[in-house]
Amino acid sequence: METLTRDVPSSMQHHNSSSVSNMKHSYVQLSKTCLDEDAQINKKLPKELLLRIFSYLDVVSLCRCAQVSRAWNVLALDGSNWQKIDLFEFQTDVEGPVIENISRRCGGFLRQISLRGCQSVGDGSLKTLAQCCNYIEYINLNGCKRITDSTSQSLSQYCKKLLSLDIGSCSMVTDLSLKAISDGCPNLTSVNISWCDGITENGVEALAHGCPKLKSFISKGCTRMTTRAISCLAQHCVKLEVINLHGCNNIEDEAVIKLANNCNSLKYLCLANCSLLTDSCLVSLAEQCYQLNTLEVAGCSQFTDIGFLALSKTCHLLEKMDLEECVFITDSTLFHLAMGCPRLENLSLSHCELITDEGIRHLSTSTCASEHLAVLELDNCPLITDASLEHLINCHNLQRIMLYDCQLITRNGIKRLRTHSPNINVHAYFAPVTPPPSTGNSRQHYCRCCAIL
Repeated sequence: METLTRDVPSSMQHHNSSSVSNMKHSYVQLSKTCLDEDAQINKKLPKELLLRIFSYLDVVSLCRCAQVSRAWNVLALDGSNWQKIDLFEFQTDVEGPVIENISRRCGGFLRQISLRGCQSVGDGSLKTLAQCCNYIEYINLNGCKRITDSTSQSLSQYCKKLLSLDIGSCSMVTDLSLKAISDGCPNLTSVNISWCDGITENGVEALAHGCPKLKSFISKGCTRMTTRAISCLAQHCVKLEVINLHGCNNIEDEAVIKLANNCNSLKYLCLANCSLLTDSCLVSLAEQCYQLNTLEVAGCSQFTDIGFLALSKTCHLLEKMDLEECVFITDSTLFHLAMGCPRLENLSLSHCELITDEGIRHLSTSTCASEHLAVLELDNCPLITDASLEHLINCHNLQRIMLYDCQLITRNGIKRLRTHSPNINVHAYFAPVTPPPSTGNSRQHYCRCCAIL
């Protein structure tokens, strides 16, 4: 009887995940029932119905079912049951032959596959995948450090329907990969090239010219990304909705202004640690991108109240804002966000050292505070006192508050907050009391660590 022993790593057959544990009892019973090829379940249910049932199983369950009987082996290995495959949980065991066998079995049925973290998989196996699975639409190769530009060239040649490609942390990938994808995958809507040090503005420009349907572009940690590259992307990919430029510290205002002017459907924008940016780009976003719901600008130290005032006047759909280390903003920003952003759920003000209790008071009386605000981060806000916690009692949906290094916050203040909101998760610490000097040879045993609430 053919089993999956040759097709999948042994860990798949002995996986102890919760989903497998939950079905262990039923699996044993089915095994006893179905070892007989003439078992009633095989007689009574048509093959089409059994296949439909199998289509709801994950990889582990399919592997187990394949070992029950010859009939179930055929059903479990049917390519129609392998349209979506995620091998992340088995990443250390997945090697080339596994991918090649899966590719031949799935053929044209395979639509989505995640090989995230499978570092033993190389270009040869992925070429087989591309050749056998021409209809693949989604492929995640994040952390597959052995792959090179050859893999992208294979995908370009054989997988014309590709919609989403993740090659983040693939250190050997270069501009040639994006050039290949731009030539062969014109329907691409999502790409992740984070931490790919070999990719420059040339690759991004090629991608922009060849993939005009792009909606999501993620390039965290790509320090060679330039204003010119992002401007080209904005010019040719006007449907962009998700942009992540975290750590692309060469990006200047011009790039963001081009995005704002051309990509009016922008919903998610991360500019964290793009330290060259100024209020000018925030004003442009406010004038053009009314659909924006997430803005992450941690470490953009030149932003001031002026930029956030502009955003609050027009971007009323904002739900998440990360303003950590925007060191020049004051209570004025909170006043205007409270007035103009009624859907705000997640707000980080950590290291915004000019924020005071008055700003928190404005926030706590807003529509977002009473109905939506769930996460508030105030780490290293030295002017915040227990008065802020009193104001936050009005935030009925508040689930988590961060107060690390808020020196004017006391235990009693936190206790009062939790009395009114017992389910709130408070993250704070207080330095331990200085112990008395040791005497004689006795050794004082005390905790030098913070007391975590």
